[in-house]
Amino acid sequence: MKQVEDAEIIAKFSEEKTRHEAFNLLLSKYQQKIYWHIRRLVIDHDDTDDLVQDVFVKVWKNLGTFRNDSQLYTWIYRIATNESITFLNKKKQKNNTPLDEVSGELAESMVEPSYFNGDQIQLKLQQAILTLPEKQRLIFNMKYFDDMKYEEISQVLGTTVGALKASFHIAVKKIEHFMLNDNITF
Repeated sequence: MKQVEDAEIIAKFSEEKTRHEAFNLLLSKYQQKIYWHIRRLVIDHDDTDDLVQDVFVKVWKNLGTFRNDSQLYTWIYRIATNESITFLNKKKQKNNTPLDEVSGELAESMVEPSYFNGDQIQLKLQQAILTLPEKQRLIFNMKYFDDMKYEEISQVLGTTVGALKASFHIAVKKIEHFMLNDNITF
């Protein structure tokens, strides 16, 4: 199946009669990527499903005002990232727990079969990622798993490319340290 271009999606969305078709094209192009981006941040499948729905409701409501000063992909990722951070902050406040402890709870929940069916090294990698500060975790996930360019991550997070490179490097070092201290070999 041929991948439809973002410009075509936006053009179709601007026409009342093709708006639903355009949104379905957008969903088929980005829904899975957004799901996994959010899932790596919030871990839980049900929370991820809820957040994905919230993200695409916002996209539906605001796509008509999308200004094309960034890529559609990065605009959607920004919405997904902001929704995920807001969710995690609410969870932290609701439980009156520091974000580090929320990350610990998320790491523990990963060993449940409903979340994780990979091998031991993949589990340790995910647990290592959860030890990272929020921004480093976001940057690492977008660069490592989503294979985003630093320029795209910069648009999503509103951070300079230089700062992103430094954060990614530090994140990698922390993950390596975590893995080596757990006697995980590559």
